[in-house]
Amino acid sequence: MGAFMDGQVMDKDRNSDKLYSVTELANEFEITPRAIRFYESKGLLSPQRAGSTRVYTYRDRARLMIILRGKRMGFSLGHIKAYLELYDVDRSRTEQLKQLLFGVREKIEEIEAQKRDLDMTMDELKSVEKETLSAMEEAGISQD
Repeated sequence: MGAFMDGQVMDKDRNSDKLYSVTELANEFEITPRAIRFYESKGLLSPQRAGSTRVYTYRDRARLMIILRGKRMGFSLGHIKAYLELYDVDRSRTEQLKQLLFGVREKIEEIEAQKRDLDMTMDELKSVEKETLSAMEEAGISQD
């Protein structure tokens, strides 16, 4: 799971046996309990039950971190789910890492294309702004 993480080691630590409530996770990650339940409905999280209460393990917490980071990077929930499923199937992480690399490279290309488009739009807007200011000055129109 570590490749998607914010430099945090996902090895077992002193909190590995701790159980979390939906409220605790929501507060920790500054999201709503509803968002967590949405990820459950999409099969990304599978909390245990303590009676009628959902409880989340250290593993669920780690998966939530991956989900949120993947979303910040612009990956679809489908892509994130496939990545998480590979972790369960391929303990060597070979396929998981290959898929992650492919997805990251694809996302980089997509964002670079968007950046080029934004740069072109910005150049056009600045040109129109300059032409407009010039025309206003020639016509004696105030910028106010």
